Amino acid sequence: MAVESNSLPAETSASPPARKVWSLALPSTYRRYFVWAQIIIVFLFLEFVLWAPTRRLRNRWAVIAMITILVLALLDRPSLQRLGLRLPKTFGASVVLGISFVMIFLMVAMVSWAGGQIPANQTWPALRSVWGYLIWALIQEFILQSFFFHRLEELFGGSAAVWIASTLFAAAHLPSPILTTATLIGALFFCEMFRRYRSLYPLAVAHAMLGLSIFLVTPDVLLHHMRVGIGYLKY
Repeated sequence: MAVESNSLPAETSASPPARKVWSLALPSTYRRYFVWAQIIIVFLFLEFVLWAPTRRLRNRWAVIAMITILVLALLDRPSLQRLGLRLPKTFGASVVLGISFVMIFLMVAMVSWAGGQIPANQTWPALRSVWGYLIWALIQEFILQSFFFHRLEELFGGSAAVWIASTLFAAAHLPSPILTTATLIGALFFCEMFRRYRSLYPLAVAHAMLGLSIFLVTPDVLLHHMRVGIGYLKY
């Protein structure tokens, strides 16, 4: 974390008097308010998804949240590179995946050292479920990196954005103590790797591998089938 930020420079020219959003010029002060409003609104929408009392309401809020995220993410017409949707560079992908394998090995080793084992009722998910979780991991990384980190980086710079975005991501996994802790640690790694290499795809693979490993080595009585929000409490 002591390394100088490698965050991409702004896509506009240096020190522009205003940025245009939907052909409306916003002075820099108002731009900050606008970015803050985006972060707060989307985080609240995501909390509504997680804590709405019925499945029907949660599904409605999920649609509203995803449409809002997509519209706001594309509002400034960012490049694929800035969104992290470019193909990964070989070195960056190798670093992300290599560290992820080490993290998985250490996690399994610690469980074994503590006398634990894979619960008898846990089996490796079917291939269709693995692909589904991989897609879900990519969606989560898009929300975390392309939306939240992108805006927090604009407000605070790359290094601070790593910590703030990770904290928000972990908070979204309350009240599960296992997932809140794991996602804080994982998000710090994912955000730092995104700051350096700007590609979502290796992050999504690493995210999926770590998530499935946690699912396998953690008893469901603690994990509640990886549910968060009101689903964790009602499990």
